[in-house]
Amino acid sequence: MDRHYFVYVMASISRVLYVGVTNDLVRRVWEHKEKPVSGFTEKYNVDRLVYYEVADAVLTAIAREKQIKGYRREKKLALIDAMNPEWKDLYLDLTGISSRQSTKQIEQTKVPDSPQLPTVISTRHKKRQCSF
Repeated sequence: MDRHYFVYVMASISRVLYVGVTNDLVRRVWEHKEKPVSGFTEKYNVDRLVYYEVADAVLTAIAREKQIKGYRREKKLALIDAMNPEWKDLYLDLTGISSRQSTKQIEQTKVPDSPQLPTVISTRHKKRQCSF
């Protein structure tokens, strides 16, 4: 079984950014949305997945996370704008939840067990390979 790792960027409505790495993107974003642990994402309401990349090796993903964290804010914004110019919540595409559904419906969504991400997330958002 191939293992994938994800470098991702979460944002608040006011565009406070959080960069992270995980081996289960759907579960991790759900945790950001549900805020089960107090911390940065709860304090600043960082609950929208606006960018992600896929890596095949954990060390590659961690290195890329550190690289993105080291970017100036302008470069992070350009990275997001290149993939997601509308800054829409990509979690909706990953889980199949319609953007018309209420926040309550999203909050009530259970975390899927070991989700299999599609190769193409939508017609606009293709699976990204980590490259640097």
